[in-house]
Order: sequence, then structure tokens, then C-alpha cells
Amino acid sequence: MTYALIEGPGVEPVTLAEAKAHMRIDGVEEDALVGALISIATRHLERMAGIALITQRYRLYLDCWPISGIVRIDHGPVMRVDAVTVYDAAGAASPAALSGHYLDGASRPARLWLSERPAPGRALNGIEIDFTAGFGETGAEVPDELKRAILMHVALMFAYRGVVPPGDQPAAIPDGYERLIAPYGRRAL
Repeated sequence: MTYALIEGPGVEPVTLAEAKAHMRIDGVEEDALVGALISIATRHLERMAGIALITQRYRLYLDCWPISGIVRIDHGPVMRVDAVTVYDAAGAASPAALSGHYLDGASRPARLWLSERPAPGRALNGIEIDFTAGFGETGAEVPDELKRAILMHVALMFAYRGVVPPGDQPAAIPDGYERLIAPYGRRAL
């Protein structure tokens, strides 16, 4: 399974004003740095938990259909499946019918079942599933625990601003971070 980001989020889940208020920063001198740290903290949380915070579009590449017929999608919560494309041996694409499909987008990982699963002709990446994931279009729809984790992480990285450059962040994870994101992360046996 390989994931590719097709369309990223339009906004960050935490605004510059929220981060500055959390850290009690006045003035605009540090705005560029704080904005960069918000992006770093957000991408880190999304990678660690396997989630999309703000609505984003992804493509999942599969070599073949799972034996169970249920495709697991790790980047949740999955809002909808936009398209399924199957490639034949010559590389010609054909859309798979989405009628009669079932999506359990809220579970972790999300699960997709298709009533028809045409066999791919390509040995590698013969199936592409385009889907939309995230909690919503704005930070207001992101759970408060996840926003709090981002704010804590931004504050800690800001404290290291003279020692660790933004390109080398995150240098540390704040205490309690894992407890805040755990209910939203990947679940496995």
C-alpha cells in the first residue's frame, strides 16, 4: 500500500492567533516562525496518528485486492471514496463501479468494501483508490484534544527556537502529547 497526497488542506487546524495566544506572544516579529511551527506540528501529528485533520484528498495504490475483499485505509477519518481505477496489462485505466460499495470511514483504519472488484492487469499499483479524508474544512471541526496537542508541540518547539532550526524540528515531544492523540491514532492488535 502506498499513499499519495493529491490535494492538501486549505488551512491549518490551529490559527496563528490561537498559537500566539497560547504562548502569550504579542507583536508580529515571530509570526513567520510560529506559522512554520504550526505546519510542522500538524504534519507530525498526522504522520504519528495516521489521520488527516483538515479535509485532504489522497490516492491509495494497491497491487491487488485483499483476499477478504475489504480494503483498509489508514489515513482517516475517510469522508468519502471519490473514484476507484483499475489498470489492465496494457496500462489502460478503467473506472470501477462505486454503486453498492460500503465505506466505514469512521473506524480506524477505515474499511471499504466494493461489490465488484475487477482484477488488475498490472503487477504493481494496478488499483488506485481516490478518497477524501479529514474532520472538516476548518479547524473548528478538529477535536479539541488534537488542537491542544498541536499547541503544546508548537510551544515546545518555540522554546527550542535558538537551538534547533525549524527544518530540524520536531526536536522533542511535550509531556502528555501521546495521551491526547492516542484515541484518534491507528489501532492494531
